[in-house]
Amino acid sequence: MMKFGTILFIILTSQCLHAQSDREAVLKVLNDQSVCWNAGDIDCFMESYWNSDSLMFIGSNGITYGWQATMNRYKKVYPNNEAMGELIFTILEAKAIATDSYLIVGRFYLKRVIGDLDGIFTLVFNKINGNWLIISDHTG
Repeated sequence: MMKFGTILFIILTSQCLHAQSDREAVLKVLNDQSVCWNAGDIDCFMESYWNSDSLMFIGSNGITYGWQATMNRYKKVYPNNEAMGELIFTILEAKAIATDSYLIVGRFYLKRVIGDLDGIFTLVFNKINGNWLIISDHTG
């Protein structure tokens, strides 16, 4: 009986550690995104998004489908460092919704000379080929 208890403890502990490391990996992606944004590098920022026609970005003007269309949207709305400003994320919720999916709810704040912007966002991350990538972004 002692062996069963030990095995169960090891399994549960490893699952908790794995879940914690996934959470940390997803939050690191968001940190890396803010570093890219604050460097004025939208190409780098977009590396966190799933490079697929099925990527979905939902904003105030409706739904944009696809990685390239989302990239084009970002470059049009934020054509230079002045428009981009400094990005700060505040994470309100970060939870696993499946073994390979995470839901993130947060606030963004853009500190800009031309006028600050802020809002709330919901991101769905999937682990694809070992990488945590945003498959859906609803920002408003």
